[in-house]
Amino acid sequence: MIAPRRFLPSISSLLALEAVDRLGSASAAAEELSLTQSAISRQLKVMEEQLGVALIQRTQMRLQLTPAAREYVETARAALQQLAQASLKLKANPTGGSLHLSILPAFGMHWLAPRLQDFARRHPEVTVNLSTRLKPFDFAAEPFDAAIHFGRRDWAGVNHLRIMREEVVPVCAPDLAQDADGPDWLLTAPLLHLDTRPDAWERWFAAQGLDAPGLRGMLFDQFSTMIQATIHGLGVALLPSYLITAELETGRLVPAWRGPAVSLGDYYLVWPQDRAEPAPLASFRRWLEGQLPESSADVPRERG
Repeated sequence: MIAPRRFLPSISSLLALEAVDRLGSASAAAEELSLTQSAISRQLKVMEEQLGVALIQRTQMRLQLTPAAREYVETARAALQQLAQASLKLKANPTGGSLHLSILPAFGMHWLAPRLQDFARRHPEVTVNLSTRLKPFDFAAEPFDAAIHFGRRDWAGVNHLRIMREEVVPVCAPDLAQDADGPDWLLTAPLLHLDTRPDAWERWFAAQGLDAPGLRGMLFDQFSTMIQATIHGLGVALLPSYLITAELETGRLVPAWRGPAVSLGDYYLVWPQDRAEPAPLASFRRWLEGQLPESSADVPRERG
């Protein structure tokens, strides 16, 4: 139920209050909102009269919000942002059916994007909006319906659909490769790291029965830049096999050791447990299930 109208100030008043708080003066707020200073003052006065409290401390130098008003405007600012996002969503898809999906950049580019045309053909009523996030986040604080997550089902409060297992292989430029019967030479090689997976090499060495060296070497925030650094001979990288098929086929990258691939986790579609599943997400989830290999079909839906 919406609160009584007497507690709901106008959008114009909220915009004026937010701008004064952020910019520090009625003149700056007026310029940003294409109003006069007197119009800004009137909006603030109307809000004070409506709510029955003082919002502004007026000094000779500038306008300042009272402590209570500053707390109020933080909530108002968040509400205005949500309203703007809702308006953008409505404008982008006036018939409804938007799906806001957070994706991991490498997985989104190399696995999901090539398949999305099929989803768009099958579900023209759904508009998929993609945004990249490198780390897990709180659904309550981000405007997403679902997300592509990598890990070990370690994200609390969500439903899961397992997409695929990721296998990583150590690779390097041809000039850096060593003739070795085992992975021991990698203990002293320059290793490249992904900051969202700081323990990847440690876990890989453990799978080989070796104690990993300390975290040393270059650090990257995305696979794409780490792949290029590896191609140019800056070190040895643990890279998902599905990302480097072309580089291995052309010889720009070679295996640093030809042992078995190691899995460090799986990709999941995750969505909040505490919300009803919207129709666009249900359509996307069912379509995604049809894209999965048979090895994933036995776990179509799991709860965290």
